[in-house]
Order: sequence, then C-alpha cells, then structure tokens
Amino acid sequence: MSRPETAAGPGTKADADVVVVGAGAAGLSLVRHLLDASPSPAPSVAVVEPPPGPVRSPERTWCFWEEEETSPGGSGAGLGAPVTASWHRLRVRGPGGETLGGDSPRRYLMVRSADFTRAMDTRLAASPAVTRVTGTVTAVEDGPRGARVSGTDAVGRPFALTGRWVFDSRPPRVLPPAHTTLLQHFRGWFVRTGEDRFDPGTAELMDLRTPQPRRGLSFAYVLPLTPREALVEYTEFSASPLTVREYEAALRHYTERVRPLGEFTVTGAEQGVIPMTDGRFARRAGHTVFRIGTAGGATRPSTGYTFATVQRQSAQVAAALAAGRTPLPPRPHARRHLAMDAALLRALATGRVDGADFFARLFRRNRLDSVLRFLDGRSAFREEVAIGLRSPMWPMARSLAELSLLPRRPSAAVPRPCDPHQRKASR
Repeated sequence: MSRPETAAGPGTKADADVVVVGAGAAGLSLVRHLLDASPSPAPSVAVVEPPPGPVRSPERTWCFWEEEETSPGGSGAGLGAPVTASWHRLRVRGPGGETLGGDSPRRYLMVRSADFTRAMDTRLAASPAVTRVTGTVTAVEDGPRGARVSGTDAVGRPFALTGRWVFDSRPPRVLPPAHTTLLQHFRGWFVRTGEDRFDPGTAELMDLRTPQPRRGLSFAYVLPLTPREALVEYTEFSASPLTVREYEAALRHYTERVRPLGEFTVTGAEQGVIPMTDGRFARRAGHTVFRIGTAGGATRPSTGYTFATVQRQSAQVAAALAAGRTPLPPRPHARRHLAMDAALLRALATGRVDGADFFARLFRRNRLDSVLRFLDGRSAFREEVAIGLRSPMWPMARSLAELSLLPRRPSAAVPRPCDPHQRKASR
C-alpha cells in the first residue's frame, strides 16, 4: 500500500497507511485483523494509546458467544488472546427462583482485557509495520486524501501523525440524541470461597432474584472459574449509575442473603458503565475518518454486548483495505434488531414491562439456541417473530408505535466508572 498525500498538504507523505486512535478492544482488534488479512507487505499502522491514568480504560472482562464455525478448544487462537474460561451450560434464575436455560450449542467465552492486551503487545512488537505512540489525542482533522491526528505525549510534548485512513475508537463523551437512553452499570467481585460453591461448567447469565428498581432491571451475573472461584457481578439497567458504596451493599446482599457463599475473600473487582441507547451512532466522521467500537455503534442497545461485533466489523474493515476498497465499518446491527431494542428500552424506561419478568419469560418460552442467536445479533427473522409473539405484546407494541412520535432528545455526558479498586467494604 503506497503512502499517499494527506490532509497535511499536497505532496506530504503519510506517517502511516492507517492510524488507530485508542488501544482497547476495538483498536487492538482492528490492528490484529489488518495484520492477518493484508498481503505482504502489511500496511503501515500507527497506534495511539493513552498514557496510564484516568483516560485509560480499567481492566475488565469481555464475554461473548463463540462463532459457530469456531473449532473447539480453549486457546483463543482465533482471537489472538487466551480464553480465561468457557461454559457449555447457561443458567437463568427467575425472580421466584425458577431455574431456566440448559446446554448451549455454542460456548460462552470470557477474555480478560489484561490477557488480550499482553497478547497484542507481543504481536505488535513483532511486526515492523506497526508503530506505537503514547499520548492524548486532542484533534483529528479530516482531508480528502488523509487525516492528521494531533495531541500531546506522556510528558506534555505535542505530536502529530498523518494517515491515509484514521479509525477512532475513543469512547464517546456525549451520546447521540435518542428517544431513550439507559445505562447498563455494574460492579463485580472476583471471589474465592472457603468451600465449593460453584459449578465451573455453568455460567449464570442472570439471577433475577435481586431487588428490582421501579423502572429498569437488576440482576446478578455469576461466572465460575473453579469450584471455589468466580466473578460475581451486580448489574442494573437504569438511568444513572450507583455509588461504590451502593454497589458494595448490593453485592453483600446478594452473596449473604440471596445466594449465600459462606466465608469468602474478594481478590479483585471490576466496574463499568455501558450506554444502552437508540441514538444513531455515526460510523463515518469524515472522508477518511471512521469511528469504531462503542463510538461507532458496536454496542448492542438491549444487551450491552460489544466484543463479538467488534471482531466481525474489524474483519470486514481489514478485508476492504486489503482489496483496495473504502474501509467504511459495516453496519453493526440489523435495522430490525435496533427497532426491537428501541421498543424494549422504551418499555423498560417507562415501566410498561417488568424487566425481570420479561427476561425470565424470554428464556422460559423460547428455545435456548434461538434466544442466544437473538442476543448475539445472529437470529433469523422467523426466530424474531416467534420471540416477539411470546413477549408482552401490547406494552412492546405501544412502545414501538410511539417512537415515531417522540423527538430525539440530547443525551448527557457518559459517566465514567469509579476506580474499581476503591472498595468501601468487602469480605
């Protein structure tokens, strides 16, 4: 791939064929796919990552269903990173304790961000096509034949890079105007119990026995690693996040009263906020500038799942570049899925549906493989019709119908999670 003229001016050579802003899941996944898909020599890639501090994302776990064509095994070779754990059985507990779920046709996988980053650090260090820059980006200027990325490095010195194509993965500071905006916010404990308390073969996607908010949803999420180790997470879908003290109280209530674990130690914590909105995210920010990850709409509005969509988008972007086409990231979700998500968000936000009852009914009345394909955005239209007919039809239909009559209102800034290591109380 040649080094073309860029926004810096006629005749100026690009510093890289591709500049990737951000080194989280979306940015690093794109770089990996670019290196995998491109013929030799690979395109030159500059990765701009933020310095350590509040701008850099805290460590977290990413969970997703394996692709249907993925071969068995736990190495995570297809992801470029090791898989921390995987589960073939999935469980949902209804508000009254009813157990739902069963064997899954596809494994549910967990990748820890620290493992993913380490694996990618090794891969990028071995590639002469990749340059890494540590700094804070302050401006991305688009041009007809390239773009300029400028900012300050870790010690405050200015820098500038030019690239034929720029992919910006920084999380949005402000969400787009929307009919409905909720937040999926959570705090999780990595726990070690004194006795065997978990089934390492079963992931508990939702335990709906938690106290429910008046509007929205709450549940516990339990991912066992061994019979005595698990990630236990308290999650809410609501308008605003909780304080660390409130999350800690909810986790204590769950682990002491709802699902007593006995004596245990908290070995680590994670905390986050994921936007759930029917706002329209722009995938293109200019002639040669694109948005990827959550900023480009990769997050599924009704579930918060992002990682698998990022992988699919990255593979298609890399294929387009290798073929010499404009690398516009593909639409992350089908329009019909977004319409169904918008109706659900509206129904939850207005209190028309009981969130715990809705999700319990979803797993109770539908085949597990159909539900999983729907949650992953891979379901067929006939499956979605069946799921819709088994949902609370009138509240959902009313919520969908009124969307066309409602204005899209500006959204507030996306709150940043508190430092997950600042635990106010634990056992």
